[in-house]
Amino acid sequence: MEFIVPPTVLTTDIPWEKVLPPLVPRLNGTYGYYNWSPSLLMPESNNGSTSAEVSCDDCGFTVQVDVKQFNPQDLLVKVVGDFVEVQGKHEEQKKDGPGFTSMQFNRRYRIPKGVDTMALESAVSPEGILVISAPMLQTEKIRPLT
Repeated sequence: MEFIVPPTVLTTDIPWEKVLPPLVPRLNGTYGYYNWSPSLLMPESNNGSTSAEVSCDDCGFTVQVDVKQFNPQDLLVKVVGDFVEVQGKHEEQKKDGPGFTSMQFNRRYRIPKGVDTMALESAVSPEGILVISAPMLQTEKIRPLT
């Protein structure tokens, strides 16, 4: 956005130190009654969202997602390109009147190179943890001729 100052206004007479502070907050600190910090720009963690743990080692690739609030039939796991996508959607009729309650989430996790996506499996544990796992591709070991 550009601001054009009319030629009749002298820009040297504008007290910029009084005009700019209300428009541009300092990186940390206060202005009047308002506190501001760069952390306010960051989304809050685990505020009603699902938490996940991703690991990849020589044995394979594993994703563990907390889905306690969802039934197994409410979940969809699929491989799209280099990603595994997890979707959960739960709807239920309100008990105390008309209408319904709905919860949903969508997550994508990049599958590392060398993982056998054709062998990817998913299951929900009794504790409500969705476990997605896939082994590493088996590479042929080269033996020298003797």
